[in-house]
Amino acid sequence: MTQRVLDNWPYKPLDEVIGLCRELLEDPDFPTVKRWRESGGKVVGHFQVYFPEEIAHAAGMLPLKVRGAQIEARQAEARFGSYLCSILKTSLELALSERVKLDMFVSHPICDAARNLAAVWGRNFPYSCQILYLPQNANSKHSAKYLRHEYNRLKRDIEGVAGRTVTDDDLRNSLKVFNENRRLMHKIYAIKRDTPWLLSADEAYVLMAVGGMVPREEHNDLLKAAIPQIEARTAKPQDRIRVVFEGGFCEQPPLDLLRAISQSCYVVDDDLMIGLRYILEDVPLDGDPLFNLANAYIETSSYSPVQHDLRKPKEHMLLKRMKDSNANAAIITAAKMCEPGLDEQVAYVKMLDEENIPYFVSEFEESMTSFDHLQIQLETFVENLLFA
Repeated sequence: MTQRVLDNWPYKPLDEVIGLCRELLEDPDFPTVKRWRESGGKVVGHFQVYFPEEIAHAAGMLPLKVRGAQIEARQAEARFGSYLCSILKTSLELALSERVKLDMFVSHPICDAARNLAAVWGRNFPYSCQILYLPQNANSKHSAKYLRHEYNRLKRDIEGVAGRTVTDDDLRNSLKVFNENRRLMHKIYAIKRDTPWLLSADEAYVLMAVGGMVPREEHNDLLKAAIPQIEARTAKPQDRIRVVFEGGFCEQPPLDLLRAISQSCYVVDDDLMIGLRYILEDVPLDGDPLFNLANAYIETSSYSPVQHDLRKPKEHMLLKRMKDSNANAAIITAAKMCEPGLDEQVAYVKMLDEENIPYFVSEFEESMTSFDHLQIQLETFVENLLFA
């Protein structure tokens, strides 16, 4: 594909670029995906949290991170039980209402609800709906080899949809693109960590998250243009506490909630859309690209409540995230009805209590429109810390 789907941002000021990214993320009609399809491109939709997007990219397809939307799940409600998180219902609603058209869908058994998503999706659409089984035991010496075979199975399915063979050189070229993309996103987070007065949590989020709905080459161009402008900002540091936001690994909080938090705190790190930057180091280009990609997931990845790795206890990883970002406190959140997120809250709170670290606990859902009560509670929490 040569036609760009994000072509109206070059030469615009940073604030306008950020505004454009925000508009794209909040538009439930996904205009960038429509432009891609109008140009003859095919789309692989993949549900949260992590997906090896390089494989779809190598086949010339657009990997679309399916993350729900702020819409009413009118049709999807009839396909699910009542007590489920919003992201499952609104993700399916996007497809049922034809706001998003896919050529393939891939889900993951990250929780009891999500493990049935591909089957529900498949009963409603004629295209391929697959489950990608990431290793349940990441500590096994066979996990990388197993995952390499699972990636190869996925590659064959994608080749069938794309109508072309994916070679090792195709994969290496995609690894190179995504390695650069992760480096750029890590740079965004380094700015947020080291000079958070230059980049608020909601601004960093939209710059990062838009990558899940555009070709990654275009996202790289956007970030390379935005980073120098961010660094050139002249804002001065204010007397705000530094916090880590934990709980945005799957369902995403509304942007206005992030903006409200940013008015009281510096969010110096978070797990929002963690799947886009789950791999922490460059994936090697030499050797078997599928094995390298699988091994990177096992050995050089971040953490989330849906990856079970005894080497990375979640509460200890949160503590490390806080220390690395010099955070004073934590905001521990979970989406309503999110079993993995709510389970981890117990371990997080226990650890924070033991370490005598201040924290603020809350729940959210993507359809929230009013944050007055939550903002008052948060401001009280911040004031108590500042004047303690």
